[in-house]
Amino acid sequence: MTQSILRTGIMLRQMVIGQLQAMTETQMDIQPAGFNNTIRWNIGHMIYWFDKCSAVSFGIPSAIPAHYEALFSSGTKPSDWTIAPPAKDELLQTLAAQLSQLSELSPEKLDTILTSPYQLGPFEFHTAGELLNFALLHEAIHLGIISSQIKFI
Repeated sequence: MTQSILRTGIMLRQMVIGQLQAMTETQMDIQPAGFNNTIRWNIGHMIYWFDKCSAVSFGIPSAIPAHYEALFSSGTKPSDWTIAPPAKDELLQTLAAQLSQLSELSPEKLDTILTSPYQLGPFEFHTAGELLNFALLHEAIHLGIISSQIKFI
């Protein structure tokens, strides 16, 4: 079971990278009517939360710049940005680095009990696998949003 979670995560991240590679820099900043954010924000948001979950689940030190929190954490939006967001190439490199990190995880690591349960809204996660699985579900939701945005663009 844990091996399939990892395989699913790898495939999901490959799909995200494929979507991003097919876009222009300009397309990433279009916010179609009815959407709260842009494609760039959704990609950065995935990167930010994967990084956060990796730190909590596996003790992996953060590999993203500190300003990503101000740009991409929950509740942020491009219209509030006061600093330039990362370029497409930087986002692609970070997605690829996180994919490598995910590919190197051993299935046994998913059974690791967190030092204290991780609370996220009404949800509580007790193992690294539970939190990673939620991060992947979250990423899939944002990939769906991106796919919808592409259709509008």
